[in-house]
Amino acid sequence: MSVELNHTIVCATDRERSAEFLAGILGLRTGPVAGPFVPVRLANGVTLDFLQVDRVTSQHYAFLVGDAEFDAAMARIEAAGVPFWADPFHERPGEINGLNGGRGVYFADPDGHNLELLTRE
Repeated sequence: MSVELNHTIVCATDRERSAEFLAGILGLRTGPVAGPFVPVRLANGVTLDFLQVDRVTSQHYAFLVGDAEFDAAMARIEAAGVPFWADPFHERPGEINGLNGGRGVYFADPDGHNLELLTRE
């Protein structure tokens, strides 16, 4: 058997809000609550299991998307008034990058996780 990532836990001060935020940007739905988790399932079967905690340490989560999905996500980011940057240090506000011949953007979730969308690896 090969090695694959199955799931990861995303800590959040409000698991439903954070899961709905990410699912909404990505054009996905949250799954039913499973124990202490609100899952968001990605196309490759990996789930992000949102867990409610009192305090969050910011993490980085990157999502490889197609051009159409990038355009749709950017439209949702802009419509929601979510700030975005071209770089992981948030020094180029309101821009997207063109790294590796693709496009990329960074934005924060409600707890400050640094989320990234990219169209090329």
